[in-house]
Amino acid sequence: MVIAGVVLHFALQGALIVQAILRPHRDPSSRVAWIVVLVTTPVVGIIAYLLLGSISIGRSRIARVEAVLKEMPAPKVIPGMSVREIQPLGNTRFDHVFKVGYSINRFDPIGGNSADLMENSSTAIDSMVRDIDAAKNHVHINFYIWLNDHSGTKMAEAICRAAKRGVVCRVMADGLGSRIMIRSELWKAMQDSGAKTAVALPIGRTPLATLWTRVDLRNHRKILVIDNRITYCGSQNCADPEFLVKPKYAPWVDAMVRFEGPIARQNQILFASDWMAHVDEDLKGLIMEPWTDHRPGFVAQVIGTGPTVRYSAMPEMFESLMYTARHELRITTPYYVPDEAMQAALCASGRRGVETTLIVPAKNDSWFVAAASHSYYSALLEAGVRIFQYEGGLLHTKSLTIDEQMGLIGSANLDRRSFELNYENNILFHDEELTRKIRERQLSYQWQSHEVTLEQVNAWPVSRRFFNNAVAMFGPVL
Repeated sequence: MVIAGVVLHFALQGALIVQAILRPHRDPSSRVAWIVVLVTTPVVGIIAYLLLGSISIGRSRIARVEAVLKEMPAPKVIPGMSVREIQPLGNTRFDHVFKVGYSINRFDPIGGNSADLMENSSTAIDSMVRDIDAAKNHVHINFYIWLNDHSGTKMAEAICRAAKRGVVCRVMADGLGSRIMIRSELWKAMQDSGAKTAVALPIGRTPLATLWTRVDLRNHRKILVIDNRITYCGSQNCADPEFLVKPKYAPWVDAMVRFEGPIARQNQILFASDWMAHVDEDLKGLIMEPWTDHRPGFVAQVIGTGPTVRYSAMPEMFESLMYTARHELRITTPYYVPDEAMQAALCASGRRGVETTLIVPAKNDSWFVAAASHSYYSALLEAGVRIFQYEGGLLHTKSLTIDEQMGLIGSANLDRRSFELNYENNILFHDEELTRKIRERQLSYQWQSHEVTLEQVNAWPVSRRFFNNAVAMFGPVL
C-alpha cells in the first residue's frame, strides 16, 4: 500500500511537471518556477499547482466566451459609428498605440467623447446614482467588489428604483469579490424589483474543478453603462472608501471617470460579452442601435483584457505607452509586480531622460505584493525613475499619463494578475484636458507621499533585500 502510494505520488508529480512545461502562453521563468516548487516541496507543490497552476477558466466556459466574442458585432458596423461618421483620429504620434489597442479587441479609436473626472469616491457614487435615476432605457453594471455598505446600498436602491419604473437593469458582480452582496437581502431586493442579475465566474465548484481551471481567476472589471451613451471607467469598486472588509488600510483612494459619447458603446460590448457568457440572453440588438448623437469630442478606445484574450495584451499596452513617452511619464498603481519586459520599459523611460514617476501605496494590503514590489526599486532608481509612496491611505488608482497629452485609466494594475489572470477594462484617451485633470490628481497623490531614494534602498539590511528578492521569485508562479 505504501509503495503504491509513493508510485502514485511520483506519477502525479511527473504529470504535473509535464503539464507545467506544456502549459501555453507562460514565459520560461514561470515554467522553471513551477518545476522548482513541484520538485522541492512535493506535497505542498502539488496542492499549489492544482489550485494555482492553471490560467484557464475551464474549457466549456472558454468555448462559450469565444463563441460570444465571435458573434459580437464590431463597433464600426453600428449605424452612425463608422470612421467617416465619427470624428476620425487623423495622423498623430499616438497612432501606433491605438493600433496596439485595436489588435486587442478590434475597437477603433473613436472621437466625439467628453469626460469628467470624479472628485472622489463619494462623488463618483453620487454621480452614478444620479445617472441611474435619469436612465430611460437600460442600466448595465458589472463590479468586481460590491459591498452592502453605504455606497453599495445607495447603488442597489437606485437599481431598484430604475427597475420599478420600467428601465431594464442588468446587474453583474464577481462571484468572489462580491460574495457578500450576492448573498445579501439587497441582491434579492434588486431581483424582486425586476432587475436581472448574474454572477460572474461563480465560486463553489467541486474540488475536481481545480484540475482544469484556476479558481481565483476573477472578473476585476468596473463597468457602468447607461442608455448606450454614458459609461464609467476607473479603479473604484462599489464600496465606501472605508472599505469595511479591510478597514485598517482605509481610506481606499480611487479615481473614476464619467465618459459620455460613442466610447460607451465599446464598454457596452465588454459588458455584453460578459453577460452573454453567463446568461442566455442576446444583447447584440442593443449594441446595434444606431448612433445619432454626433458631437465634437476627443478620441478614446476601450481596452478589455482577460484570460480569453491573448495573455500579452495588457503588458503590451502599458509598454507601448512607456516607450511612447518623450518628456514625462506618470504612473499610479497599488500593485507593481512587473514582468521583465515591463520593468525594462520603465527603466528605459528613465534612462532616456523622460521624467518618470511611479506612485504606489506606502502601506499595501498585501505583504507579498509589497515585498515583491520593493525588489524592483533599486533597478528603477538607478535608471532615474522617481518612486513615491503615498501616505494618505491605500492608493488604489490605476492611471498612466504621458507628455500631458494621452492617458490610460481603468481597472488593470501593473502586476501579473492583471496581465494574465483577471478580466480588466481600461480606456485609452488622447485629450489634453482630461490628461491634465488626471495628471493633477497624480500630483496630488505625489504631494501626500514620501520619496524613496536609492540611498535608502541601498541601506536596507541584507535580510530585507533577501526577503524581497525571494518573494519576487514567486511572481511567475502566481
